[in-house]
Amino acid sequence: MKFIHFADLHIGVETYGKIDPVSGLSSRVMDFLSALDQLVDYAVKESADLVIFSGDAYKSRDPSQTQQREFAKRIKRLSQCGIPIFLLTGNHDLPAALGRATTTEIFDTLAVDNVYVSSRPGIYRVNTKSGPVQIVAIPWIKRGNVIARDEIKNLNITEINQRLREILTDIIETQASQLDPQLPAVLTAHVWVHGAKLGSEEVMTIGQEHTLLLSAVANSAFDYVALGHIHRQQVLAESPPVVYAGSLERIDFGDEGLEKGFYVVDIITKDGKRKTHVHPQTLSGRRFLTIEKTISPDDPDPTSTVVKLLHQKAEDITGSIVRLELSLPQQLRTQIDEAIIRAAASDSHYFAVTYKIERTTRTRLADSFVESLTPQGALEAYLKMKYPDSPAHLEELLASGRELMQAERS
Repeated sequence: MKFIHFADLHIGVETYGKIDPVSGLSSRVMDFLSALDQLVDYAVKESADLVIFSGDAYKSRDPSQTQQREFAKRIKRLSQCGIPIFLLTGNHDLPAALGRATTTEIFDTLAVDNVYVSSRPGIYRVNTKSGPVQIVAIPWIKRGNVIARDEIKNLNITEINQRLREILTDIIETQASQLDPQLPAVLTAHVWVHGAKLGSEEVMTIGQEHTLLLSAVANSAFDYVALGHIHRQQVLAESPPVVYAGSLERIDFGDEGLEKGFYVVDIITKDGKRKTHVHPQTLSGRRFLTIEKTISPDDPDPTSTVVKLLHQKAEDITGSIVRLELSLPQQLRTQIDEAIIRAAASDSHYFAVTYKIERTTRTRLADSFVESLTPQGALEAYLKMKYPDSPAHLEELLASGRELMQAERS
């Protein structure tokens, strides 16, 4: 049995984008749809048995009709090719108000062939061309849905999260005990497993979230554990494989330098025993690139220095989302011609310049010391502080100062 695991599609991210004149969509929305197209193409070409999506189809809980249409087109293609797809509900898929539908519930309502939707914990049996597979689903759980209100009001946030961890752990153990050991079994969960390394979701996370211990999901009853919610691809355990597929496309600079794509999972049965093989499939996506440059205080033409650097990196800049971080002395800030710099990076998809200004720290003389100085002594103290490494220039200025003071007195 061969299946594909992906997660955190987040259609609707438009940051760093521009409107495409042909489709009318944000170029960034098109980036995410292109990534999904590559996945669907792979699934069809390789005749995958199943596709498992571990949550967060959209960025918003209320995606636009256009975003829903574009997502549905790709799901329809998988369905028509006879490839079952399992859609798990993530936190971004949940409605803001109680009683409203989730963003993926429409597929369940319409009873679309080969499409399974899970918005509550449970065991699903999915028939594939290579035989049935059991899927234990743990969608994103709202605290209020599993913990009684009277219980919550007496707990602090740490205690609430601990209680939620206990409940989810019990659910997984109960579901695992009900599985048929003769059939392949997969756990898919949209949850934060303790110890996972964060990616772009680090800046998207608000407040303190509940986490599960790795031991709660790495149950030997499962042949594979398909996780969503964390945007960085990573394998947390080998037996069974516990895997975050990561986001399908780079979302922001938190994903800079990270590979993006999905996982291909093979469950092979030999001599009555099953073994799981996992490998990542990398997708081509929009590159995020940070360029750092420190400008020397004695640089005669800082703009030309920056332009030269951008020309050297022209190949990397082309089509990329780029931020240029310049560190320079305060006195050189006015010598930076940003229009010329932007023109040098015009082949980028998006370009931003940020400045780190190195301000000169002035030494302050003690008040008691200043009050005891004569005018000539004050001038000498100031010039020694101002020109500590130019004794000849210092003497020339002092001589001129003495002449001016003498002329003033006379």
